[in-house]
Amino acid sequence: MRAPVFGPGASFTEVLRNNAPQLIATPDTRSQLSVPEGTTVLALRYRDGVIVAGDRRATEGFQIAHRSIEKVFAADDMSAVAIAGAAGPAVEMVRLFQTELEHYEKVEGERLTLEGKANKLSQMIRANLPAAMQGLVVVPLFAGFDESRSMGRIFKYDVTGGRYEEDDYHANGSGGKDARSSLKKRFRIDLERDEAVKIAIEALFDAADEDVGTGGPDLMRDIFPTVATITAQGTAEIEEDTIRDLFEELIAERRDQMVFPDTHAVDVRRPGAKD
Repeated sequence: MRAPVFGPGASFTEVLRNNAPQLIATPDTRSQLSVPEGTTVLALRYRDGVIVAGDRRATEGFQIAHRSIEKVFAADDMSAVAIAGAAGPAVEMVRLFQTELEHYEKVEGERLTLEGKANKLSQMIRANLPAAMQGLVVVPLFAGFDESRSMGRIFKYDVTGGRYEEDDYHANGSGGKDARSSLKKRFRIDLERDEAVKIAIEALFDAADEDVGTGGPDLMRDIFPTVATITAQGTAEIEEDTIRDLFEELIAERRDQMVFPDTHAVDVRRPGAKD
Protein backbone atom coordinates (compact mmCIF):
# COMPACT_ATOMS: atom_id res chain seq x y z
CA MET A 1 0.00 0.00 0.00
CA ARG A 2 1.45 3.34 -1.06
CA ALA A 3 1.40 6.47 1.10
CA PRO A 4 -1.21 9.14 0.19
CA VAL A 5 -0.05 12.05 -1.97
CA PHE A 6 -0.31 14.54 0.89
CA GLY A 7 0.77 12.10 3.58
CA PRO A 8 3.86 12.40 5.79
CA GLY A 9 6.12 10.83 3.17
CA ALA A 10 8.51 7.91 3.45
CA SER A 11 11.44 9.90 4.85
CA PHE A 12 11.48 10.47 8.60
CA THR A 13 14.09 13.22 8.18
CA GLU A 14 11.76 15.11 5.81
CA VAL A 15 8.91 14.78 8.31
CA LEU A 16 11.10 16.43 10.95
CA ARG A 17 12.35 19.09 8.54
CA ASN A 18 8.78 20.07 7.60
CA ASN A 19 7.21 19.89 11.05
CA ALA A 20 9.92 20.27 13.72
CA PRO A 21 13.20 21.41 12.13
CA GLN A 22 14.60 22.32 15.54
CA LEU A 23 14.83 18.59 16.37
CA ILE A 24 17.29 17.86 13.54
CA ALA A 25 20.84 17.61 14.84
CA THR A 26 22.97 20.40 13.35
CA PRO A 27 26.51 20.22 14.74
CA ASP A 28 28.21 23.47 15.68
CA THR A 29 31.24 23.71 13.39
CA ARG A 30 32.70 26.92 14.78
CA SER A 31 35.45 25.25 16.79
CA GLN A 32 37.68 22.22 16.63
CA LEU A 33 36.87 19.68 19.31
CA SER A 34 38.70 16.66 20.64
CA VAL A 35 36.08 13.93 20.27
CA PRO A 36 36.22 10.15 20.72
CA GLU A 37 36.83 8.30 17.46
CA GLY A 38 35.96 4.74 16.52
CA THR A 39 38.73 2.82 14.84
CA THR A 40 38.70 -0.53 12.99
CA VAL A 41 35.64 -2.24 11.50
CA LEU A 42 35.38 -4.83 8.72
CA ALA A 43 33.00 -6.94 6.68
CA LEU A 44 33.50 -10.07 4.58
CA ARG A 45 31.24 -12.31 2.58
CA TYR A 46 30.86 -16.02 3.19
CA ARG A 47 28.72 -18.80 1.76
CA ASP A 48 25.48 -17.98 3.60
CA GLY A 49 25.76 -14.21 3.86
CA VAL A 50 28.10 -11.61 5.29
CA ILE A 51 29.99 -11.01 8.54
CA VAL A 52 30.44 -7.58 10.13
CA ALA A 53 32.93 -7.05 12.95
CA GLY A 54 34.56 -4.24 14.89
CA ASP A 55 36.92 -3.66 17.76
CA ARG A 56 35.71 -1.92 20.94
CA ARG A 57 38.22 0.92 21.44
CA ALA A 58 37.56 4.64 20.99
CA THR A 59 40.45 7.11 21.16
CA GLU A 60 40.94 10.84 21.73
CA GLY A 61 44.28 11.66 20.20
CA PHE A 62 46.83 9.45 21.93
CA GLN A 63 44.63 8.41 24.84
CA ILE A 64 41.90 5.79 25.19
CA ALA A 65 38.49 7.44 25.47
CA HIS A 66 36.43 4.25 25.79
CA ARG A 67 37.40 0.59 26.03
CA SER A 68 34.07 -1.05 25.23
CA ILE A 69 32.23 1.12 22.71
CA GLU A 70 29.87 -0.70 20.35
CA LYS A 71 30.63 -0.15 16.66
CA VAL A 72 28.42 -2.77 14.99
CA PHE A 73 24.67 -2.06 14.87
CA ALA A 74 21.76 -3.87 13.25
CA ALA A 75 20.13 -1.38 10.87
CA ASP A 76 17.12 -3.68 10.51
CA ASP A 77 16.48 -7.42 10.30
CA MET A 78 18.56 -7.88 7.14
CA SER A 79 21.41 -5.34 7.35
CA ALA A 80 23.98 -3.85 9.70
CA VAL A 81 26.20 -0.77 9.97
CA ALA A 82 29.72 -0.64 11.40
CA ILE A 83 30.96 2.83 12.34
CA ALA A 84 34.37 4.46 11.99
CA GLY A 85 35.23 8.09 12.57
CA ALA A 86 33.90 10.56 15.14
CA ALA A 87 32.01 8.31 17.56
CA GLY A 88 29.25 10.70 18.67
CA PRO A 89 28.05 11.79 15.21
CA ALA A 90 28.49 8.23 13.92
CA VAL A 91 26.23 6.71 16.59
CA GLU A 92 23.68 9.49 16.06
CA MET A 93 23.71 8.82 12.31
CA VAL A 94 23.11 5.10 12.87
CA ARG A 95 20.15 5.80 15.16
CA LEU A 96 18.59 8.12 12.60
CA PHE A 97 19.26 5.55 9.86
CA GLN A 98 17.49 2.86 11.90
CA THR A 99 14.52 5.19 12.40
CA GLU A 100 14.46 6.05 8.68
CA LEU A 101 14.23 2.38 7.71
CA GLU A 102 11.53 1.68 10.30
CA HIS A 103 9.55 4.76 9.24
CA TYR A 104 9.74 3.80 5.56
CA GLU A 105 8.46 0.29 6.27
CA LYS A 106 5.53 1.62 8.31
CA VAL A 107 4.52 4.22 5.71
CA GLU A 108 5.09 2.17 2.55
CA GLY A 109 4.08 -1.20 3.97
CA GLU A 110 7.21 -2.91 2.66
CA ARG A 111 10.91 -3.08 3.48
CA LEU A 112 13.31 -0.83 1.56
CA THR A 113 15.58 -2.79 -0.78
CA LEU A 114 19.23 -3.24 0.14
CA GLU A 115 20.21 -0.86 -2.68
CA GLY A 116 17.74 1.67 -1.32
CA LYS A 117 19.19 1.35 2.19
CA ALA A 118 22.71 1.86 0.85
CA ASN A 119 21.57 4.96 -1.05
CA LYS A 120 19.80 6.38 2.00
CA LEU A 121 22.95 6.01 4.10
CA SER A 122 24.91 7.70 1.31
CA GLN A 123 22.58 10.71 1.50
CA MET A 124 23.03 10.94 5.27
CA ILE A 125 26.83 10.87 4.98
CA ARG A 126 26.68 13.61 2.33
CA ALA A 127 24.52 15.70 4.66
CA ASN A 128 27.27 15.41 7.29
CA LEU A 129 29.87 16.94 4.95
CA PRO A 130 29.91 20.41 6.62
CA ALA A 131 30.70 18.76 9.97
CA ALA A 132 33.24 16.48 8.29
CA MET A 133 35.06 19.55 6.97
CA GLN A 134 35.53 20.56 10.62
CA GLY A 135 36.95 17.18 11.60
CA LEU A 136 33.76 15.30 12.58
CA VAL A 137 34.19 12.66 9.89
CA VAL A 138 31.77 9.71 9.75
CA VAL A 139 32.62 6.87 7.34
CA PRO A 140 30.49 3.79 8.09
CA LEU A 141 30.60 0.35 6.50
CA PHE A 142 27.24 -1.07 5.43
CA ALA A 143 26.45 -4.73 4.77
CA GLY A 144 23.32 -6.79 4.36
CA PHE A 145 21.65 -9.80 2.81
CA ASP A 146 20.09 -9.07 -0.58
CA GLU A 147 16.95 -11.20 -0.73
CA SER A 148 16.54 -10.59 -4.47
CA ARG A 149 20.01 -12.02 -5.18
CA SER A 150 20.20 -14.47 -2.23
CA MET A 151 23.66 -13.24 -1.26
CA GLY A 152 25.45 -10.94 1.15
CA ARG A 153 26.64 -7.56 -0.11
CA ILE A 154 29.10 -4.97 1.25
CA PHE A 155 29.11 -1.21 0.67
CA LYS A 156 31.84 1.27 1.59
CA TYR A 157 31.62 5.07 1.49
CA ASP A 158 33.83 8.11 1.25
CA VAL A 159 33.44 11.29 3.27
CA THR A 160 31.34 12.95 0.53
CA GLY A 161 28.78 10.14 0.56
CA GLY A 162 30.17 8.31 -2.45
CA ARG A 163 28.98 4.69 -2.38
CA TYR A 164 31.06 1.79 -3.64
CA GLU A 165 30.31 -1.92 -3.51
CA GLU A 166 33.00 -4.42 -2.51
CA ASP A 167 32.75 -7.95 -3.87
CA ASP A 168 34.50 -9.87 -1.10
CA TYR A 169 35.65 -7.86 1.94
CA HIS A 170 36.58 -4.42 3.23
CA ALA A 171 37.85 -2.72 6.40
CA ASN A 172 37.65 0.91 7.57
CA GLY A 173 39.31 2.95 10.26
CA SER A 174 42.81 3.61 11.52
CA GLY A 175 43.64 -0.10 11.43
CA GLY A 176 41.75 -0.73 8.20
CA LYS A 177 44.85 -1.17 6.05
CA ASP A 178 46.29 -3.81 8.40
CA ALA A 179 42.94 -5.60 8.61
CA ARG A 180 42.59 -5.62 4.82
CA SER A 181 46.08 -7.08 4.45
CA SER A 182 45.10 -9.90 6.82
CA LEU A 183 41.80 -10.52 5.03
CA LYS A 184 43.55 -10.56 1.66
CA LYS A 185 45.76 -13.46 2.75
CA ARG A 186 42.98 -15.60 4.23
CA PHE A 187 39.85 -14.84 2.21
CA ARG A 188 38.48 -17.25 -0.37
CA ILE A 189 35.14 -17.78 -2.07
CA ASP A 190 32.45 -19.87 -0.33
CA LEU A 191 33.83 -19.75 3.20
CA GLU A 192 31.91 -21.59 5.87
CA ARG A 193 30.54 -19.51 8.74
CA ASP A 194 32.94 -20.69 11.44
CA GLU A 195 35.99 -20.19 9.25
CA ALA A 196 34.81 -16.74 8.19
CA VAL A 197 34.40 -15.73 11.84
CA LYS A 198 37.95 -16.90 12.58
CA ILE A 199 39.29 -14.88 9.65
CA ALA A 200 37.46 -11.75 10.85
CA ILE A 201 38.85 -12.20 14.37
CA GLU A 202 42.37 -12.73 13.07
CA ALA A 203 42.13 -9.58 10.93
CA LEU A 204 41.11 -7.50 13.96
CA PHE A 205 43.89 -9.08 16.01
CA ASP A 206 46.45 -8.21 13.31
CA ALA A 207 45.14 -4.64 13.12
CA ALA A 208 45.40 -4.24 16.91
CA ASP A 209 48.96 -5.59 16.77
CA GLU A 210 50.01 -2.82 14.35
CA ASP A 211 47.67 0.11 15.06
CA VAL A 212 47.67 1.96 18.39
CA GLY A 213 44.07 3.07 17.88
CA THR A 214 42.65 -0.44 17.51
CA GLY A 215 41.73 -2.46 20.58
CA GLY A 216 42.51 -6.16 20.69
CA PRO A 217 41.01 -8.74 23.06
CA ASP A 218 41.12 -7.54 26.67
CA LEU A 219 41.26 -10.80 28.62
CA MET A 220 41.59 -9.05 31.97
CA ARG A 221 38.42 -6.95 31.54
CA ASP A 222 36.56 -9.53 29.44
CA ILE A 223 36.17 -7.11 26.52
CA PHE A 224 36.20 -8.60 23.02
CA PRO A 225 35.42 -7.33 19.51
CA THR A 226 31.85 -7.55 18.26
CA VAL A 227 31.09 -9.99 15.44
CA ALA A 228 27.70 -10.34 13.74
CA THR A 229 26.35 -12.43 10.87
CA ILE A 230 23.69 -11.45 8.33
CA THR A 231 21.94 -14.25 6.44
CA ALA A 232 18.55 -15.03 4.93
CA GLN A 233 17.40 -15.72 8.51
CA GLY A 234 18.36 -12.20 9.63
CA THR A 235 21.07 -10.57 11.74
CA ALA A 236 22.64 -12.36 14.71
CA GLU A 237 25.52 -11.49 17.01
CA ILE A 238 28.10 -14.17 17.79
CA GLU A 239 28.10 -15.00 21.50
CA GLU A 240 30.90 -13.43 23.55
CA ASP A 241 31.96 -16.82 24.97
CA THR A 242 32.57 -18.07 21.44
CA ILE A 243 34.61 -14.97 20.57
CA ARG A 244 36.65 -15.39 23.77
CA ASP A 245 37.43 -19.03 22.96
CA LEU A 246 38.50 -18.15 19.42
CA PHE A 247 40.83 -15.41 20.63
CA GLU A 248 42.39 -17.68 23.24
CA GLU A 249 43.03 -20.28 20.53
CA LEU A 250 44.53 -17.63 18.25
CA ILE A 251 46.80 -16.25 20.98
CA ALA A 252 48.01 -19.76 21.87
CA GLU A 253 48.67 -20.50 18.21
CA ARG A 254 50.62 -17.27 17.71
CA ARG A 255 52.62 -17.91 20.89
CA ASP A 256 53.62 -21.36 19.65
CA GLN A 257 54.80 -19.85 16.37
CA MET A 258 57.09 -17.32 18.03
CA VAL A 259 60.81 -18.13 18.23
CA PHE A 260 62.60 -16.71 21.25
CA PRO A 261 66.42 -16.41 21.02
CA ASP A 262 68.52 -18.18 23.62
CA THR A 263 69.74 -15.89 26.39
CA HIS A 264 73.47 -15.62 26.91
CA ALA A 265 75.33 -14.51 30.00
CA VAL A 266 77.41 -11.40 29.37
CA ASP A 267 80.87 -11.06 30.97
CA VAL A 268 81.09 -7.45 32.17
CA ARG A 269 84.55 -7.72 33.73
CA ARG A 270 87.42 -5.61 32.40
CA PRO A 271 89.72 -7.41 29.96
CA GLY A 272 92.57 -9.09 31.81
CA ALA A 273 90.79 -9.10 35.16
CA LYS A 274 91.43 -12.17 37.29
CA ASP A 275 88.74 -14.36 38.81
